[in-house]
Amino acid sequence: MKPDRLIGVEVAGAPGVELRGIVRRYAGANGDVVALDGVDAVFPAGTFTVVAGPSGSGKTTLLRLVALLDRPVRGHVLLGGVDVTIVSPRERRLLRRRYVGYMFQQPGDNLLEYLSADEHVRLGHRLRAAEASTNTELLDVLGLTDRVSHRPAHLSGGEQQRLAFAFAAAGSPRLLVADEPTAALDHAAGARVVEALRALADRGVTVVASSHDPAVVAAAGSVIRIVHGRIAAEPEPS
Repeated sequence: MKPDRLIGVEVAGAPGVELRGIVRRYAGANGDVVALDGVDAVFPAGTFTVVAGPSGSGKTTLLRLVALLDRPVRGHVLLGGVDVTIVSPRERRLLRRRYVGYMFQQPGDNLLEYLSADEHVRLGHRLRAAEASTNTELLDVLGLTDRVSHRPAHLSGGEQQRLAFAFAAAGSPRLLVADEPTAALDHAAGARVVEALRALADRGVTVVASSHDPAVVAAAGSVIRIVHGRIAAEPEPS
């Protein structure tokens, strides 16, 4: 596959992501709060990785960096070999829109109140210059076939969360990042999302998700555990 060119930036194939020496701090009432401290991690192209860890450990911060929504204080984020910490803000926006699907933890943060379910998925395809022929398939996999004309206000919380996932996954982005994608779902609805995550990775999409859900963790090819802003070493086998 030939690399795509965006404003002088080339990303080849289904890009993997690499974090090198990432430090991210936030200003707090009593000084800076370190969210990530010297994080190195690799998310190989076309794989499904879960980022696990306790609440407040830095999972969402890490996902936002992977998805090009945030920049580190120090360190480098590489998308398909491109150091996206040194490209211009405009190039980052174009790369994110073309290649990245992101699902926020709160469903309402993902959705536009004036668009129906079908229109969300169509918009996702347009943003990634993809054919919209898979609208029905994606909504069917997520159990939303009979909700295609409904706007977010007329969907339940679980339906909103599944639509948020559909919006992020529409057009098969090269990289899909999902923050707790099954958190508000019952077992059956969660299983649909897990099936879709696995199917995307099988098609070559690089999938990165944070989750406490054992079903999501079990479906992933690998798990990265983060504690207090640092990657936790895996225990030695007994």
